[in-house]
Amino acid sequence: MIPADYPNDISRNRYLNKDINLMMNKQIVVSLLVLLFFAGGCGLKSDVKVLKLGHSLDTKHSVHIAMEFMADRLEELSDGKLKVDIYPNGVLGSERESLELLQLGSLDITKVSAAALEGFVEEYKVFGLPYIFADQEHAFSIMDGPVGKEILSKGEKFWLQGLCFYDAGARSFYSSRPIRKPEDLSGLKMRVMPSITSFAMIRAMGGSPTPISWGELYTALQGKVVDGAENNPPSFYLSHHYEVCNYYTLNEHTRIPDVLLMSTHALKKLNTQEKEWLMQAVQESVVVQRKEWMKSEKEALIELEKEGVEIITPDKQPFREAVQSVYDLYQDNEELSILIERIRAAEFQVDSTRVVPENTDIVDKQKQ
Repeated sequence: MIPADYPNDISRNRYLNKDINLMMNKQIVVSLLVLLFFAGGCGLKSDVKVLKLGHSLDTKHSVHIAMEFMADRLEELSDGKLKVDIYPNGVLGSERESLELLQLGSLDITKVSAAALEGFVEEYKVFGLPYIFADQEHAFSIMDGPVGKEILSKGEKFWLQGLCFYDAGARSFYSSRPIRKPEDLSGLKMRVMPSITSFAMIRAMGGSPTPISWGELYTALQGKVVDGAENNPPSFYLSHHYEVCNYYTLNEHTRIPDVLLMSTHALKKLNTQEKEWLMQAVQESVVVQRKEWMKSEKEALIELEKEGVEIITPDKQPFREAVQSVYDLYQDNEELSILIERIRAAEFQVDSTRVVPENTDIVDKQKQ
């Protein structure tokens, strides 16, 4: 601090410059500490490889629980030769920052919403299309099948290799007034994610799409800046948005999954056996996560009813019909149009006995 009674500007400037130098030195020290952290002892010889995984979710979330299972299983499969250190709660940065760290090779694995990848790989846009999936089983058949594998591999040229999809449920509307049919959205200001598809969907049903950050949404709902929003049951419950929106309509318009990603820089450092261990642990974690997610959904709906929220189960067909115009956004995009048709056609090929297949593409690439 500069003393208030310092006699002249020259002396004050000297103090100011001293403060600035101190601040710069602190920033340099912090930067060096971060670099040392991410270096992770690269210069030390060890038989153990450690992968750093960072995400922005709470430790009680189903995805974190699945990641812990994956880490334990990987250590077991590799006899302790390959480990995963998990950093939750955004301590290493937001989803966007984690993606950048993956691209730089400073972070090995992260989890982001498929919506966050649209700017890198346009195929991820299909997950935001309303009612692209007939139901949960149809969605899982796509994510676990050839189409899902293709989409996961598309980010490789951006140093982002997809490992698997984690379930993030279906997004539905909640508001301070009941929404039983598409026309009930007419004139309502609905908070949406900042995406062209989301805007088009709300407009198709007569609503007014309003992009607001998740952290500011509670206040916006409370102050009537927006009339409602849309999200899955656990997010609606844990955010306490039910305190200002006492109607929840299970119209389930989109199923946007989470994506587990690995930096291609880190992946190249693993040998074939290590990749096999990793992918086995990843695929087994998918089963764990989906079970945990289903449990969290049921618990959230029970708690919402206890809080006095009216759970509305509408006829979904009118909602499906109301948003068909959204698909016109991609009618001139040949690749996405073909992908949409493949997904729709797969609805009639879903096998009820299907199990989650092992994603061997990552391992096979090294063998070729």
